[in-house]
Amino acid sequence: MADEDDEDDESADVWDVVVVGAGPAGASAAYAAAVAGRRVLLLEKAELPRYKTCGGGIIGPSRDSLPPGFELPLQDRVHAVTFSLDGRFARTRRSRRTLFGLINRPEFDAQLVEHAQKAGAELRTGATVTRVEQHGPAVPDRRTVAVVLSDGETVLARAVVGADGSASRIGAHVGVKLGQVDLGLEAEIPVPPSVAEDWKGRVLIDWGPMPGSYGWVFPKGDTLTVGVISARGEGAATKRYMEDFVARLGLAGFEPTISSGHLTRCRTDDSPLSRGRVLVCGDAAGLLEPWTREGISYALRSGRLAGEWAVRVAEANDAVDARRQALNYAFAIKAGLGVEMAVGRRMLTVFERRPGLLHATLTGLRPAWNAFADITRGSATLGGMVRSNGMARRALEMLDRRMDTTTGVGPAGRGVGQRERSAPEGEVLDEVQGEAPNSPDAGAPEKPQAPEAV
Repeated sequence: MADEDDEDDESADVWDVVVVGAGPAGASAAYAAAVAGRRVLLLEKAELPRYKTCGGGIIGPSRDSLPPGFELPLQDRVHAVTFSLDGRFARTRRSRRTLFGLINRPEFDAQLVEHAQKAGAELRTGATVTRVEQHGPAVPDRRTVAVVLSDGETVLARAVVGADGSASRIGAHVGVKLGQVDLGLEAEIPVPPSVAEDWKGRVLIDWGPMPGSYGWVFPKGDTLTVGVISARGEGAATKRYMEDFVARLGLAGFEPTISSGHLTRCRTDDSPLSRGRVLVCGDAAGLLEPWTREGISYALRSGRLAGEWAVRVAEANDAVDARRQALNYAFAIKAGLGVEMAVGRRMLTVFERRPGLLHATLTGLRPAWNAFADITRGSATLGGMVRSNGMARRALEMLDRRMDTTTGVGPAGRGVGQRERSAPEGEVLDEVQGEAPNSPDAGAPEKPQAPEAV
């Protein structure tokens, strides 16, 4: 009888699922595992709510992946998109129906965590994970994973989900491999009511001067989220693009409340998604759309799958069964998000070589605009269109032959240096604080034309 009591006490100290990181991926994983009735611990190193460099666009796949009853804290609903080519040839496309919504990440992420807590997950903030161990003295048996915190505490779990961002420690444990690293810069710029009204319901997407780069303006009430992104290694040029972009928009005179930088990372095709009883999802797995670098929908969808399969891993009685469940998780990711990423890689290569062609297509051909609208609303996916639409498939195949694309994510090794697993804190600052040339007075991009209704 005493042995049974000891066994019960021991099992009470072991969580079914521990999720590391309380962003959209982690909160979704925690929610999915908690809804299944498991004991779930959600660990987050920051205090919530916290800022995250992100445009905050909520497209259809993101909306459809939210927990039941989730009310989006929308700051605006987008009905029009102005496209420009490095500040020139601006044209606005409009829709009677909402294309996508805009949110602020602090409120959105906090609300996702609240839903996970209501489902039964326990949240611990201020908890920094230094490593996970699946063997050794900290691990009592082969069904258990040890999560070691910075203060020396060890948390035990039957399964672990790593959702700790693009510089993930859990991803390093799993061995996530990267084929594309990009640098994003962003500013939150408060504007007066007259300026805010000009942008209400409309976003700007500017195809940038460096291969694969683009900028955006997302209106959120009395604040504009303005950002640019390009391949890592172009830090000075990216900073200059951001400065020029803000200036030609007429926003240089407004003081940002936040200016930030962030590295995004895409996985390679052969990158693992698990190791033993540890799964990774979202940015920690390098899961995001390679062309647009959209990550919220990938985080929500992969997080939900990770939470569901983590429950199965936790229930596995031996290493063979745990491995089988982890492989099923990987298959589910690759069959869905992996297919979309593959098409995104091809689109990125086309965009890097022929941005003018892409701009002319989206602004001049109604079927292309309709496809863009369908994708943002969630009624279609890029991968699905290429599979089902013969014309789209043939066009992309023709461009593939002309571009001689690689099998990696974008151009092979794009933005990836020797330290390709993770970036130490401060690497973003190193990227953007290099001495940038002064903005040229002559040859500056033209100011975008007034929006044209279509």
